[in-house]
Amino acid sequence: MRVTARFLVVLDADSTLIRNEVIELIADEAGRGAEVAAATEAAMRGEIDFAASLRSRVSALAGVPVAAFERVLSRIEPTPGVTELTAAVHERGGLAGVVSGGFHEILDELAPTLGVDFWRANRLAIENGIVTGEVDGPIVDAQAKADHLAAWAAEHGISPHRTIAIGDGANDLMMIASAGLGVAFNAKPAVRRAAPVSVGPVDLSQLIPLLP
Repeated sequence: MRVTARFLVVLDADSTLIRNEVIELIADEAGRGAEVAAATEAAMRGEIDFAASLRSRVSALAGVPVAAFERVLSRIEPTPGVTELTAAVHERGGLAGVVSGGFHEILDELAPTLGVDFWRANRLAIENGIVTGEVDGPIVDAQAKADHLAAWAAEHGISPHRTIAIGDGANDLMMIASAGLGVAFNAKPAVRRAAPVSVGPVDLSQLIPLLP
């Protein structure tokens, strides 16, 4: 059943909804955390193509057992103020979505606990309980993020101008540009320059006054 809402807030996941970069936590399980962290930082600054970077970084995860995801989940730190923000969204008749360049294998467990209504992320290819080092299906890149924001708004009867996009990296720029209000949250310099609003403190509750 379609739910009609007053407005829509869509957040990035890594370094926005949560303080971590999940791919780096998984890479730690393969002993390649530092290597992947450097590549992630370059991708978030927009220095390299996101899809190509993601495939390269996911290849470093090959051999990690699915059982390790529990350790990854235990290390995740929700961003301060996230549950206050999602509660405020719901109190005002809105919906909260997350679209992420990270992974469903983690987000499916995490998102419901933080008050998120729906989410979309990449999937890791897994065989016999082991990560193969490949992405399963289309990659959630910058265009996909903007497309999901538009699709969710249309699905729930929300005008584009009543959408808010929140992110920190280059992969969020198209989503931020396409939303009614784009917010750079503790973001990379290029994102701060491009977004109409920039929030510095790592506290998502600071965004509540921006809600319609």
